[in-house]
Amino acid sequence: QVQLVESGGGLVQAGGSLRLSCVASGRAASVYTMGWFRQAPGKEREFVAATTWDGGRVYYSNSVKGRFTISRDNAKNTVYLQMNSLKSEDTAVYYCAAKAARFIIRFSERSEYDNWGQGTQVTVSS
Repeated sequence: QVQLVESGGGLVQAGGSLRLSCVASGRAASVYTMGWFRQAPGKEREFVAATTWDGGRVYYSNSVKGRFTISRDNAKNTVYLQMNSLKSEDTAVYYCAAKAARFIIRFSERSEYDNWGQGTQVTVSS
């Protein structure tokens, strides 16, 4: 098990940027595949981005590709989500997720992840 704590959410105008952080604590946190998901009011939780344990491979949903960047610093047990050119439709609670594996095939599936953070609110005003 690993514990995840997100931070960095807030209110930003459309076109602006935010950087979310997720600190992982627990055994061997650096060998986890990490993902970001989001959930808007009245909608299901959806995949945003994921990275393999070493950051060697990253994946994005089509809706954020080219605007968001996922990265990780294993020395700090932290994964980041840099969000640029934010749109009102990016408004959601953003969740960090972890899977105790160096790589997973179904990286966009919620059911693949064993550990979840409490979420951080991102609100984009138009």
